[in-house]
Amino acid sequence: MPVPKELLDILACPKCKSCLIYDRKNEKLTCNKCRLRFGVIDGTIPNMLIGEAEKF
Repeated sequence: MPVPKELLDILACPKCKSCLIYDRKNEKLTCNKCRLRFGVIDGTIPNMLIGEAEKF
C-alpha cells in the first residue's frame, strides 16, 4: 500500500518546510531545496528525521 494521498498533501520538509516529491518506485520523499531524501518505511510510513535523511 503506498503512502496515502491525503498524507502526501500535508507533508513538508522538516528542515525548510518546502514541498516534497514522492518517488513511489524507490519509496523516497525528496526535498530539492535542501537536497535531502527521506525514506518510507514499509511503503506507508514516512521517516521524516533529518538525521536519517539521505543527502544528494
